[in-house]
Amino acid sequence: MFYELIDILGTIAFTISGVLIAMEKRLDLFGVVIIAFVTAIGGGTLRDLLIGNVPVVWMRDLTYVITILSTVVFAIVFVNQLKYFRKSLFLFDTIGIGLYTMVGIEKGLQAELQPIICIALGTITASFGGVIRDILCNEIPVIFRKEIYATACIVGGAFYFLLLQFPIQEAYAYSAGILVVITIRLLAVKLGIRLPNIYKEKST
Repeated sequence: MFYELIDILGTIAFTISGVLIAMEKRLDLFGVVIIAFVTAIGGGTLRDLLIGNVPVVWMRDLTYVITILSTVVFAIVFVNQLKYFRKSLFLFDTIGIGLYTMVGIEKGLQAELQPIICIALGTITASFGGVIRDILCNEIPVIFRKEIYATACIVGGAFYFLLLQFPIQEAYAYSAGILVVITIRLLAVKLGIRLPNIYKEKST
């Protein structure tokens, strides 16, 4: 139940993220629903295809579809209230990547994959829904820019496996991994920490 709850919370966070950016782009209702769906399930769909978990999870369990549709309605109705939160799109996107990183890692462990591959799956799960969302909304995906995004997922996943080497409950390690991802992402943006740019600025 703990892992299922995390999965659903991640779905809700990414759905709200998708709705907010779709409404910023002034898409119609159909467009808002589609962007919300691809944001919420894009990374998980790619992950399931990579590990051969087909039909993918949201096709087998309507809980995800119902959750996304319900969240879309909620976000549209309360969009003005959501906008009171400073940079709410960033907030929900950050929560989403933290939750989905660990969901992807858990799926990798269930498939009996090596830790480094599990971390890669966690990063894919957390990032690629946003990649598809940004491409459809004519934006350069955040993961391909200088902001700390995928790096936070990788560090959080590695921290989770490090904690597993100690005699603590797995749920605590799981929660700590989520918090590390979210904290790194928040601090990186607040402090302006970015990955180095490999391109030299042209001299004038």
